[in-house]
Amino acid sequence: MAGFGIGQPIRRVEDKRFLTGHGTYIEDINLPRQAHAVNLLSPHAHAKINRIDKSKAEKAPGVLCILTGADAGAEKVGPMFPLMPEDMGGPPGFRAPRFLLATGKVRYVGERVAFVVAETQEQARDAAELIEVDYTPLPAVTSMEDAIKDGAPKIWDECPTGNVVFPIMMGNKEATDAAFAKAAHKVTLRLVNNRISANSMETRGYIGDYSAADDFYTLYTATQNPHGARGTLAGQVFHVPESQMRVIAKDVGGGFGMKGDVYPEEALVLWASKKIARPVKWISSRTEGLLNDTHGRDQIVTGEIALDKDGTILGLRAHSLTNLGGNVSGAGVIPSLSALQMAPQVYRTPTVFFTGQAVFTNTAPMGPYRGAGRPEATYFMERMIEHAARVTGIDRVEIRRRNFIPASAMPFTTATGVTYDSGDFVATMDQTIAKADWNGYAARKAASEKKGKLRGRGLIYYVETCAIFNDRMELRFDPSGSVTIVAGTFSHGQGHATTFAQMASEWLGVPFESIRFVQGDTNQVSFGRGTYGSRTSAVGGGALKAASANLIEKAKSLASHLMEASPADIQFENGRFTIVGTDKSMALVDVAKAAYAPMMLPPGFGLGLEASGAADGVPNFPNGCHICELEVDPDTGTVTIDRYTVVDDVGMVINPLIVEGQIVGGLAQGFGQALLENIEYDAESGQLLSGSFMDYTMPRADDQPDFSCGFNNVPCKTNALGIKGAGEAGSVGAPPAVINALVDALGPLGVKTIDMPATPKRVWETIQAARGA
Repeated sequence: MAGFGIGQPIRRVEDKRFLTGHGTYIEDINLPRQAHAVNLLSPHAHAKINRIDKSKAEKAPGVLCILTGADAGAEKVGPMFPLMPEDMGGPPGFRAPRFLLATGKVRYVGERVAFVVAETQEQARDAAELIEVDYTPLPAVTSMEDAIKDGAPKIWDECPTGNVVFPIMMGNKEATDAAFAKAAHKVTLRLVNNRISANSMETRGYIGDYSAADDFYTLYTATQNPHGARGTLAGQVFHVPESQMRVIAKDVGGGFGMKGDVYPEEALVLWASKKIARPVKWISSRTEGLLNDTHGRDQIVTGEIALDKDGTILGLRAHSLTNLGGNVSGAGVIPSLSALQMAPQVYRTPTVFFTGQAVFTNTAPMGPYRGAGRPEATYFMERMIEHAARVTGIDRVEIRRRNFIPASAMPFTTATGVTYDSGDFVATMDQTIAKADWNGYAARKAASEKKGKLRGRGLIYYVETCAIFNDRMELRFDPSGSVTIVAGTFSHGQGHATTFAQMASEWLGVPFESIRFVQGDTNQVSFGRGTYGSRTSAVGGGALKAASANLIEKAKSLASHLMEASPADIQFENGRFTIVGTDKSMALVDVAKAAYAPMMLPPGFGLGLEASGAADGVPNFPNGCHICELEVDPDTGTVTIDRYTVVDDVGMVINPLIVEGQIVGGLAQGFGQALLENIEYDAESGQLLSGSFMDYTMPRADDQPDFSCGFNNVPCKTNALGIKGAGEAGSVGAPPAVINALVDALGPLGVKTIDMPATPKRVWETIQAARGA
C-alpha cells in the first residue's frame, strides 16, 4: 500500500467522473412529473408590503401553485432562526425570524416575495410577472456606519437596539489603556474588508419530493451539510421528526461556506411539493445568486497598536462594524466573532481591548465565506503591523521577528483566550524569505522601473483556527472483501474520496482501489456534521482512525478463532493478523469475508464486519508566511502580481497534491477580493449595482501569477494525527499580502493605505491624489 497511503500525491479519483461529464449535480437530476419554480423578488431595498394579488398569475398557463409569506404564516411553515452569540456564551442579540417569504415588509433588493410553481420554468417566470404587489417604499440604508446613526431607517421595528443586532467586547480596557499610556509609538489605521460573493461554479439548486403515502419528505440539495439541513428543515420549518425527512446531496460544485447555510428555497420546494403532490425543482440564476446567496466579509475596523521604542507590541485596540444585511443567516454571526478572537494572530500582545457591533442594513444577508472571520483578523493585524513598521522606521521583517510568539512558548494563550498548540513562525518566515529570493528584489525593482512600472513587495504571516465540532465515520466490509467508508463529513470539491481512501488503505492494509466512499445521503449516513471551517482532515480523519482501530479490534477476535490462537497472541500489521512468533497469518480481507460465512463464526460474534468511530473537534492552528511581488502601471492603475511565494504549516499532509491545490485555489479567491471583486449597492436606492459578471469582476486564469508553494510542517498536538487544516489558508493570507505589496509600491508617492478592491480605477485615482498632494 506504500504507493497509495498517507503522504502520497495521488491524483483525485473523483476527477475522472467530473472530467468525463459523469458528475451528478442538481441540474442533472430530474424526477418523474417534476414541476419547476421561480421566485418573485423584491425590487425595493426597503418597503412595506400592503397587498399581494396573485389571482391573474394563478390563471396563467401551466401554473400549479403560488406561495406567499401569508400562506406560510397561515400554515405554520417556518420561520427559521439564526445562531446568536448567546448560544456560545456571548452577549444576547436580536434573533430576527428568517421568513421563507417576505412577511410584512421587504428588507433588501432581491428578498423573496412569492414562490411560483408551474409545469416549466418559463411558465413560472411568465406567471411571476403577473403578480401584483402593492408596496409602500421606505427609506433605505446600505452603509453600516450610516445604519447606526441616530434617525437611521430602522430595518427591524421589533429590534430594541435600533439597527445593532448585537454588541461584542473582548479583552481588558484598563490594562490596554495603561499600555497605550506608556507607549513610545501609537499607530492608527482604518481598514475596510469589502463585501464579496462566493459565486460557486454550480449555483444553488434544490428538488423537493413529498410522499403523501407515508408523510415523508425527500430533498435533493446542493449543500455542505446534509444532516444540518435536515435538522433545520424538520425541526424549525415543518415541525416533524428528522426520521420523516431524507436529504440527498450528490456532487456539489463548490460551496466556500455559502452552501453551509439552509436557504428558504430548500423549504419552499418541499412545501410546494406537498401542496401539488409532485416533485418541484428550483435552480438559481447567476444574478439571483448575486442577489440572494449569503455574502462574505463586509467589515470596517478602526485599529490602534501601541509599541515601545524598540517596536515591541504593548497593546492592541480595535472597534469593528460588521454588516449582517437585512436579516441574519444561520451562522451569520460567526465571522464577526472569529475576526476579533483571532486578531492578535502570531504576535505576543500582552493586552487587548476590542469592541464591535453587528449591524442590520438593507443589503443581502451575510454569512461565512472561505475563512469566516480569520481572513478579516489576518488582514487587520498584518496591515497594522506593516503600517507600524513604516511609521517607526523598523524593517518589516525585523518588527515581526521581535514580536513573534516563539516556538519555545508553545502552548501559548493569546489575550483573547485562544491557545496555540504548535508552530515555528520564525523558521517558516525564514524559509519563505529564502524561497522568494528576498535579496534579489532590488534588481527586480530596478528592472520594473526601467519599464516605467512601480514595484512593491508585501510580506505577511497568518494563523487561523480550524476543526470545530465532533463527527463520526463508519467502515463496512461487504462479503466480497471490499470496504466502504461512510462519511459524516461532506466533500464538495476537496477530494475526500481520495484522501480518506488513502488513510483507510494505510491503516487497514487494504488495496486503495477496493475502497468505496459514501457520503451525502441521510438514509445511508446515520449522522454527520458536513464540511466547513477546514475541519474534515482533522476531525473526519480522527474519526476514521478510531473506526479503523475499532474494526481491527473486532476482526482480531474472529481472526483468533479462525487461527485457533488467543487474541493476546495476535498482532496486526500491514493488513494481516499474525500469531506472534510464528509465520501463521491471515489477511484482514479474508477475515472480513469469513465474517459473512455462517459456518465460520464463533458464537456471539454477530454478522459481518463493520465499525464506527468518532472524534472531537479540538482546534488546530495552521499558519504560514506569504510574500507577494507586484507591478503597478502608474498610467492606468493596473496591478499585475508578478511573483508569489507561500510556505504553510499544515501539520501532517495526507496528499500534498490536493493540499497544494486547496492553497492555490484559496490564493486565487484572495487575489479576487484584494484586486477585483466587490458587491456594490447604490447608497440611496439600495439597488444592487454588481448583479452580473459584467459588473462583478471574477478572477481569471490570466490574473494569476506562477506560485511557489512550500511547507514547514510542525505536527499538531491537539489531534492524534498531527493534522492542521488547509482548505482556507490561501484566502486567509492573500489579501493583506497583496495590499501590503501595493502600498509598498505606492509608498514613495506618499500613499499610506488603500482599500480593497484595489481596482485599476481606485489605484489610478490614489496615484493622482498622491501626486496632487
